[in-house]
Amino acid sequence: MAEGTYVSELEEGALVEATFAVQRKRRRRTRNGDPFLSLELADRTGRVPAVVWNDVNVLGARFDEGDTVRVLGRVERYDGRPQIAIRDVERLEQGDALELVPGARRDAETLDGMVEFLAAEIHDPGLSALVARFLENGRFRERFRTAPASEQHHSYAGGLLEHTVAVAALCREAGQMHPRLNGDLLLAAALLHDVGRTETFRQGVTIAVSDEGRLIGHVLAGVRMIDGVAREVGLDESVLLPLLGAVAGHHGPLEGRRLETPEAVCLYQANQLDARVAESL
Repeated sequence: MAEGTYVSELEEGALVEATFAVQRKRRRRTRNGDPFLSLELADRTGRVPAVVWNDVNVLGARFDEGDTVRVLGRVERYDGRPQIAIRDVERLEQGDALELVPGARRDAETLDGMVEFLAAEIHDPGLSALVARFLENGRFRERFRTAPASEQHHSYAGGLLEHTVAVAALCREAGQMHPRLNGDLLLAAALLHDVGRTETFRQGVTIAVSDEGRLIGHVLAGVRMIDGVAREVGLDESVLLPLLGAVAGHHGPLEGRRLETPEAVCLYQANQLDARVAESL
């Protein structure tokens, strides 16, 4: 983030010159009928409401919801909480979502390292090659690093990475406790279970569902992605099908059927556990 004031540091009466992500932008009218802009701004330390009272048409035309902006304003108190009264605003090039919005509770570099460690624990050559192909893709890796996991849990930049590491770690431990489980299959499924999320949210500093997310959802999107990459690396069908079955069922059985393998059951329970705990925090 550029030099300036973080949301967590805002004090009433302070002059603010800082960079934020525009999480919400609404045009409204006062009781007298005068237009104003109601905004929600964010940085990695939190969110703050903001308002544009003057030059609404001029300033409002400079940016849209989801943009990164440089703001000049003063902190006032409204309804018992800080609010920025904006005097000037300028749109900037899109910034790093991990810097501009409240993000993962754990450091992204540490989480990236944990993904690499967990991927290295897969010994089956076909499954190892499959996971490696995803992680070697720069576009995928960037989206995997910055996307939210959902709109309900881990709903912040980096949430997908944080959730995936937690689910994969739980599955790895379960595989060691229950050696009759196919540990390689389970760990690969855990690492890949939410890859569809990289395509079902629009890239940027707001949580917005893409057309793919709206029309087919992250489970089907993920199955399509995994199937395509699996065929590129030549993964045997006898391995691919149970992997796809586990990923497809990580929110529960499809088409009214039961989960067909113990690996699918384990992945479903690990996903539920991490999601429910995160929702309660």
